[in-house]
Amino acid sequence: MTCFLVTGAAGLLGGEICAALAGRGHGVIGLVRKNRVLMHGEGERLPAGEWTGTAPGPGEVLLVAGDVRDPRLGLERTAYARLAEQTDCIVHCAAIVQFDADPDLYEAVNVRGTGHVVDFAKARPDEPAALVQVSTAYVCGERDGPIAEDDASQPDRFANAYEASKFAAEARVRAAMADGMRAAIARPSIVVGRTADGAIAGFDTIYMAFRLLAEGRIRTIPSTPDATLNFVPLDHAVNGIATIAERIGEARGRTFHLVAGAPMPVADFFALVRAYPQFSDPEPVSPDRFDPTALSPVERRFHRRVATLYASYFQRNPLFRQDNIESLAGRGGPPADTALMRRQIDFAIRAGFLPSESVSA
Repeated sequence: MTCFLVTGAAGLLGGEICAALAGRGHGVIGLVRKNRVLMHGEGERLPAGEWTGTAPGPGEVLLVAGDVRDPRLGLERTAYARLAEQTDCIVHCAAIVQFDADPDLYEAVNVRGTGHVVDFAKARPDEPAALVQVSTAYVCGERDGPIAEDDASQPDRFANAYEASKFAAEARVRAAMADGMRAAIARPSIVVGRTADGAIAGFDTIYMAFRLLAEGRIRTIPSTPDATLNFVPLDHAVNGIATIAERIGEARGRTFHLVAGAPMPVADFFALVRAYPQFSDPEPVSPDRFDPTALSPVERRFHRRVATLYASYFQRNPLFRQDNIESLAGRGGPPADTALMRRQIDFAIRAGFLPSESVSA
């Protein structure tokens, strides 16, 4: 049995990773801040006790309150040392994932917070703990074409400050790798629900854009004809991260794309939205012809506040390679085809997140 520390355990990926590692027979300690509820599956609560200084048993999940913004992760000195002693491997999920956060918050949590987690790994007696950093495939920025997994080159431009912060966080981990730390980087793309049925414990990030489109709050989308959306099912991302963590001896020093086997063309995505009679009919428009001042006052407000955060994802065509994850896990991600995404939308409708009847804007 390995004892894993999962930071950001109350987040969408964090809760699922805790459940997956515990399900594989490992002991798991989840680092949480204010939210102490771990969710997984269709919204089930994951049973978890309190960490009081004793390591978890096989299949057990314990919670400890902390904060990666603090150099000691928000822990008392003795608790910090005790937790470091018990931790064999860290899965670092804690991050600000919103695209419109304050730049100082990205720096404090995503960048310096990752440095604090690296320092915590080094605090383990005898040998540093292993580390899997959960990043994003979109550290490639606004590059198009093939993107190799171990490509650590900085793009000319990032689409948002979130991507830039995750690139800077990767640099902290790569420096630790260069010093010999057993570490690896996992890069999921746009995470959606499970492959089989679209189930997901919470709707955030890209799902908010889905809802604005479905409800007609946003009708005009600047997009390019060759753009693609790289949707990856939650179960593939979680299984990939758990496998990397379990097999860190093989995975160390490498980066792994957890992405779709084939991305979804933006044109296919719009066609799928139009196939639901209760949804609005989004109109793609070339970015050089898009004029936000021509929008209705309601759409202009939503576009300024929300749509601009996601606009670049409808204008890019990065083709993420999967050589490393295919070599380690034996397979890459499933294609982000119409059938997969229809299951995502159908689940969101059943859950009441997307409209089951026509909604007036």
